[in-house]
Amino acid sequence: MGHSLCGGWIKPVAGVTDNLQAIGFVLLGAGKPIVIVAVDWTGILNEAHVQWRTALANAAGTTPDRVAVQCVHQHNAPFACLGAEKIVMAEGDLPHIVEVDYFNDCLKRGATAIRDSLSTAQAVTHVGQGEAKVDRVASNRRIYRDTYGIIKAMRGSSCKDPKLRAMTEGIIDPMLKTVAFYNGDKKIAACHYYATHPMSYYGDGLVSSDFVGIARKQHQAEEPHCQHIYFTGAGGNISAGKYNDGSHPVRKVLAKRIYDGIAAAGKNIKKKPLTDVAWRTVEMLPTARDLLIADELQARISNKSNSTVNRNRPSYMLSWLQRLEQKTPILLSALSLGDISLLHLPAESFIEYQLRAQTLAPNRFVATAAYGDGGPWYIPIAQEYANGGYEVSVAFSDSSIDATMTAGITKILG
Repeated sequence: MGHSLCGGWIKPVAGVTDNLQAIGFVLLGAGKPIVIVAVDWTGILNEAHVQWRTALANAAGTTPDRVAVQCVHQHNAPFACLGAEKIVMAEGDLPHIVEVDYFNDCLKRGATAIRDSLSTAQAVTHVGQGEAKVDRVASNRRIYRDTYGIIKAMRGSSCKDPKLRAMTEGIIDPMLKTVAFYNGDKKIAACHYYATHPMSYYGDGLVSSDFVGIARKQHQAEEPHCQHIYFTGAGGNISAGKYNDGSHPVRKVLAKRIYDGIAAAGKNIKKKPLTDVAWRTVEMLPTARDLLIADELQARISNKSNSTVNRNRPSYMLSWLQRLEQKTPILLSALSLGDISLLHLPAESFIEYQLRAQTLAPNRFVATAAYGDGGPWYIPIAQEYANGGYEVSVAFSDSSIDATMTAGITKILG
C-alpha cells in the first residue's frame, strides 16, 4: 500500500481491484534459451529494463540479449526507472518513482518462476497463427488537427468531448493477432497482440490490470491448460477514447470486446509444424531531443514550487540523457517461428511502426509487442514531430529515431 503509481503523479496504491502479473515463456532448443515476458506495469525504463532482462536471463541460463520484457502499460501500476528514482530521492521531498526493495523483490520472484518452470518444460511441436478484428476499442489519439495537420487536441484514453468522440477512428490496426504453441494437439501457450493504450479509467489508487487484463484472465480461467499472455502493440498514439467516456461500467464493455477478439482470433488459428526457429536482435542508440538540457531539467526537478508531475517527469528525461551518455543501447528483437515473427519494440511506439513492419515483411505474420525498454518515452514517426501534440512533447529522442528504428526492424524481420 502507498506505492507510487504511474511515476508518482497520480494517487498511490490505496487498494487492489485485480492483481498485476508478469507472464511469459522460455523457449528451449534453439540455441541458448529465449525468454519473452509481458509485465502489467506502466513501463520499465533504462537500467531497470536491463536489470529485468539480466535477472531473467540468469535464471533461464541465457544472455540478456535473448530476453524480451514488454510492458502492457496499464496506468494504475508501477512506472519503473531506477535512474529517475535516484534523482528524485536526492531531492528529499518527492514521492518514489519505484521503491527499490519492491522492484528487487519482483525480480527475485520472476527469476524463481523461471527456474521452477524449466523442470516442467513441454515439447513444442506446432505453432499457430490467427487474427480477428476487434470491435470498437482502438482509436487514434491524434485525430483533431487544423488544416496544416497541427494537433489541436488529444483524444485520450477516456474522452467526454462529444465532438472528439464523433470523429473517425483514424489510423489504427484493428486486428488482434494470436500466436499459439502446441504440444501435439494440446495448446500450451497463446500470445495475444493488440495495439491500444489499455486504460479505461485510472488515478483512483486502485491497482488493476484494466480491461485487457480482465479479458486475458477470463480466457485463462476458461483454458487453464494453456498459458495466455497479452502484449500491447505499438499503441503510442492509440487509445479507446472514441468509445470510452471514462465511466466505470465501460471497463467491462471494453474487456468483453477484447475477450471476443481473442476468442475470434483463436477460432481462426492456422496450425502447422514448428521447424525453423531464429532469434534476431539489433542495437540502436537514439539521439536525444535538443530541447532536453541536463541543467535545465535538474532545475525543474529541484524547484519546489513546481507540481509533482512537473518535477518527477523531468527526472525520466534526465535519466534518459544519462543513459545516452553511458552509451547503453536499446535492443530490438524478433523471434522467428517459420513464417511468423514476434517483433519486440521499445517504449510508446506509434502505430505506424507496427503497420510498417507488416509492410516490410508481407509474406510473414508479424505480431508486434511494444512498450519494451521505455527509456525514450514516446516514439513518433518522423513527420509527426512538426505536428506537435502531447506525444511529441514527451518524445525524448529526435526524429532520426524513425530511420534508425525502421532500419532495425527491417534487419530483424529479414
